[in-house]
Amino acid sequence: MTVVFIILAVFVLILISKGLVVVKQAQVIIIERLGKYNKTLSSGLHIIWPVIDKARQINWRYVKTDFKGNKFVQIKNETKIDLRETVYDFPRQNVITADNVSIEIDALLYFQITDPTKAVYEIANLPQAIEKLTQTTLRNVIGELDLDKTLTSRDTINSKLRDILDEATDKWGVKVNRVELQDINPPTEIKTAMEKQMRAERDRRAKILEAEGEKRSAILIAEGDKEAKIKRAEGEARAKVVVAEAEAKAISQIATAVEKTGTDPAQYLLAVKYIKAFNDVVQNNEKTIVVPYESSAMLGSIKALEKVFKS
Repeated sequence: MTVVFIILAVFVLILISKGLVVVKQAQVIIIERLGKYNKTLSSGLHIIWPVIDKARQINWRYVKTDFKGNKFVQIKNETKIDLRETVYDFPRQNVITADNVSIEIDALLYFQITDPTKAVYEIANLPQAIEKLTQTTLRNVIGELDLDKTLTSRDTINSKLRDILDEATDKWGVKVNRVELQDINPPTEIKTAMEKQMRAERDRRAKILEAEGEKRSAILIAEGDKEAKIKRAEGEARAKVVVAEAEAKAISQIATAVEKTGTDPAQYLLAVKYIKAFNDVVQNNEKTIVVPYESSAMLGSIKALEKVFKS
């Protein structure tokens, strides 16, 4: 009896140990009873019937990338389904744009399993199905755009791909969070043509900027010269006015002083100018002196000046 009891106890312990299932956080396990879906185990400790309850084996195909950038296919046999967001790196593929240019695109897909039951029973190989769906959708989206739009509209392409894939994968229990185009590689001859076009565009812009600068500089110089001439003319006019006012004031004062002596003010002023003129001639060492034809008028002016000094 003791031996039988021990055997039964060992058998029960083995059953219990086989029936204990520990599920980690953010993971679930699909349990089938006699080949039929029974329940989904969330994170924590669970007890199942070891003989009639089994975890569903899931064969999923992945594309992995090593540290050198080489991609290879890997098939995993798993019983646990990861509920965390997963990044799926697709192999490079050739896509033809609307203007018949063949380009190479490398894409990333971020998705998350929201319904593990659908992910297991609604689709045979979820990663491969998502990969093929993404490739065909990407061909359709890129096929509607020309090369320039494809290179400059990555955000638009990513948003359109995400909306289409999210709607298509909803029945698989998958939520597509975002799609990213890692790299877009046009053919070598297209790259060369684009570089030439960009260089020509930069040269054109440089010439336009240089011409606009020279034009602006010429306008500013012309405006400066005009303003300087106006200022100079205004200064000369103001100086002439000041000189004229000073001469008028001087003539008025001289006229008042000369009238007391009975001398004609005009003759006095004329005499002063004659003397100044002769003084300038002497200072310039002029050997030839030109005497006005009306010398008698000059002598009369000098006599008037002499009369004033004597008074």
